[in-house]
Amino acid sequence: MAKTSLPLAASFFLLISFSSAVDTSRLFLTVVNNCPFTVWPAIQPNAGHPVLEKGGFALPKYTHRSFNAPTTHWSGRIWARTNCAHYNGKFSCMTGDCGNRLECNGLGGAPPASLAQFDLHHGGHHDFSSYGVSLVDGYNVPMTVTPHEGHGVCPVVGCREDLIKTCPAHLQVRSHSGHVVACKSGCEAFHTDELCCRGHYNSPNTCKASSHSLFFKHACPSSFTFAHDSPSLMHDCSSPRELKVIFCH
Repeated sequence: MAKTSLPLAASFFLLISFSSAVDTSRLFLTVVNNCPFTVWPAIQPNAGHPVLEKGGFALPKYTHRSFNAPTTHWSGRIWARTNCAHYNGKFSCMTGDCGNRLECNGLGGAPPASLAQFDLHHGGHHDFSSYGVSLVDGYNVPMTVTPHEGHGVCPVVGCREDLIKTCPAHLQVRSHSGHVVACKSGCEAFHTDELCCRGHYNSPNTCKASSHSLFFKHACPSSFTFAHDSPSLMHDCSSPRELKVIFCH
């Protein structure tokens, strides 16, 4: 009996070790709230991809939440909703609201909101995960994306600046009490085809930076600020262990 128990124990140990190795090879998404207030992260997949974490949840100040990314190709976006509350049986947020739901379940958010964009597990054997931060739909909180343990071009990107303090008056979104809570894009403020890069302006040749997008670009040069901004701002990082979205970084 003594001769067979050791190999069995060893086999069990190897099985546990192998299982652990498989688990640790998974890509994690982590959302970090470094803000001095609660935010309500929202997650929207692109068409044909699954909803993650039911699409939204509350995240108290100075806390984080990690979850597995899909093991196959996935693309979508993450943003913060702010100044949310239940009132008369309805949940709503001053910024980033997704149809008065706590769990967005695939719905998009109302601009303006800072967005983290992802395209995970593409590029074949390179297993690229691409990511970037967009202010095309305006701004509501500072936000960065930080990759961990990836290979290749894997910079920290985003917008660390508090643009609530410097937002031009014509782009400001104010609460009922008069506080600035977000900063609109030129498109959201004026709804013209030129500023929204619609119709004739929906191409790299005709969609250009404006004085409004340049306000965001000067403060946050590594962020997308209009629809056909530089494609080099979307970075391909090979096989990262974790992609961390940090609000108020």
